[in-house]
Amino acid sequence: MLKAFDGAGDSAEAVVVDGAGLSRERLLGAAGAVAGRIAGASALAVLARPTVETVVATVAGLLAGVPVVPVPPDAGPGERAHILRDSGAPLLAVSAADRDAEAYGAQLLTVDPSERGQAPAEPSDDSGTAFVLYTSGTTGAPKGVVLSRRAIAAGLDGLAEAWAWTPEDTLVHGLPLFHVHGLILGVLGPLRVGGRLLHTGRPTPQGYAAAGGSLYFGVPTVWSRIAADEPAAKALASARLLVSGSAPLPVPVFQRLRELTGQAPIERYGMTETLITLSTRADGERRPGSVGLPLPGVRTRLVAENGETVPHDAESLGELQVSGPTLSDGYLGRPDADTGTRTADGWFRTGDIAVVGPDGFHRIVGRASVDLIKSGGFRIGAGEVEAALRDHPAVLDAAVVGAPDTDLGQVVVAFVVPRGPVTGEQLTAFVAERLSVHKRPRRVVLVPELPRNAMGKVLKQLLLQQC
Repeated sequence: MLKAFDGAGDSAEAVVVDGAGLSRERLLGAAGAVAGRIAGASALAVLARPTVETVVATVAGLLAGVPVVPVPPDAGPGERAHILRDSGAPLLAVSAADRDAEAYGAQLLTVDPSERGQAPAEPSDDSGTAFVLYTSGTTGAPKGVVLSRRAIAAGLDGLAEAWAWTPEDTLVHGLPLFHVHGLILGVLGPLRVGGRLLHTGRPTPQGYAAAGGSLYFGVPTVWSRIAADEPAAKALASARLLVSGSAPLPVPVFQRLRELTGQAPIERYGMTETLITLSTRADGERRPGSVGLPLPGVRTRLVAENGETVPHDAESLGELQVSGPTLSDGYLGRPDADTGTRTADGWFRTGDIAVVGPDGFHRIVGRASVDLIKSGGFRIGAGEVEAALRDHPAVLDAAVVGAPDTDLGQVVVAFVVPRGPVTGEQLTAFVAERLSVHKRPRRVVLVPELPRNAMGKVLKQLLLQQC
């Protein structure tokens, strides 16, 4: 999986995290020292702060063939205890700054980036577990997603092809290191292709502008802030690719980035359980609101509630199901959850609603649980209404939910962050002029901001509680 280490002896800094750097040779030596101490462990939990220690510990686990379990640094005691207990990880890798921390619930293993050891050869069995990544737990305690070495290698190689990612690229991002986006794509990606990583610590417009990279990762919140900072955005004009993911990128932000940087951003789609399955291409069309085409080896289909296949006509909604080499091995110790997400013929049910055009381009409408609104016999995609609202010049951001209604079943409620004077009545009329009348919001709530998680996804369950 870390094939870029083969014969690597480059003394230049290959990984820089929040100002601290390591060459490939030093990273391999430090990881080798940790790998020697964890050999034979059932799993290695890693307190995943944005530090070089996190990178060293992650690489050590992969070299030693020990499953890595990233622990969010802001996890509360209950969540942290659940992850450690559920994963069975006996060790928690931390930096020296955290070695005196109490109540972690596991034996602490202090990572020293200056330490040196002989790195073992990577395991030859690519079906072994590389990571157990815990989901956000919106429907109960977080579940551990088991990701094999084979799936991760297939996912990274597919993205390298789609994005023409080479050893000449310097990747810049400031994303959390306990998710697929920031850790697997953002750390293992450059290590696998042989390029360089510059992690900014925090994803600020100023940090991105000063980095001088060729490839940038961000979530919509990051790109929105960069698009609002004209000097920072223009500083990215020399970059080769700007990649957005983890949540839909608002079309106005897409257009503003294209205006200021001279290029349209790449959008891609995936989940912890599937890794990245869809993306626009470096050498292809970059269409606003679209996540592009399946990666090599990935197949997709849209399925209606009655089980019938939905046509690819750019209009019909269906649940997106995927199949291919990037799928996870299921949920750790949760066969019940596996049963609920796998079809009889082996496809993964994403729970996302999408439309696919005749040309194969995919557009994600939203989650079936909160973004498919059934009102008066109509099926309404929340994402379509949100996009229409964002087209209004006085709207900065918007999120749409389906609130329970005794007459219609559900009604469309819009939560809007205004950028200027506007009323709910004006926004309702604006949407009705652009979409079918039944898709107009029945209620508009003006709010100062939308609740989001660390990856920029709107927490719609919190909005539903306000309806």
